[in-house]
Amino acid sequence: MRIRWAALALVGVGPLHAQTTLADAARAAQAAWLAHDSQSLVGQGATLVVQIPGANPSGPLERAQAAELLWRYQRGAVERDVRIHGVTELAAGNGVVELVREYTVGGTADVRRETILLRYRQTGARWELTELRAGP
Repeated sequence: MRIRWAALALVGVGPLHAQTTLADAARAAQAAWLAHDSQSLVGQGATLVVQIPGANPSGPLERAQAAELLWRYQRGAVERDVRIHGVTELAAGNGVVELVREYTVGGTADVRRETILLRYRQTGARWELTELRAGP
């Protein structure tokens, strides 16, 4: 799966509770992915759609189930770099963040690259993650 959105490249880190802009949400997601902090990544809210290699596509998952699935997906990887490749507000209150991840699988030296697409919906003053898709 390869989807590209032209956008502004951003850097930095911010706490998940201070996501007042989509760029803040992107920096928080980047930090959470680097730390393998799936709980912070999925955040709060009702459900989350997750599509990752090795897992069957399904409907929206409860946040706890989504966090566990992502934790299992990341646990064997050693992150080398996670960059914010794009931040795009598609319409008022809806946006997409594209992360590019470079990692190795534990015990190997081969660097792999993956694109992570995160769809957000603005809820009040914060951005809530509603969908996560990862692939080459």
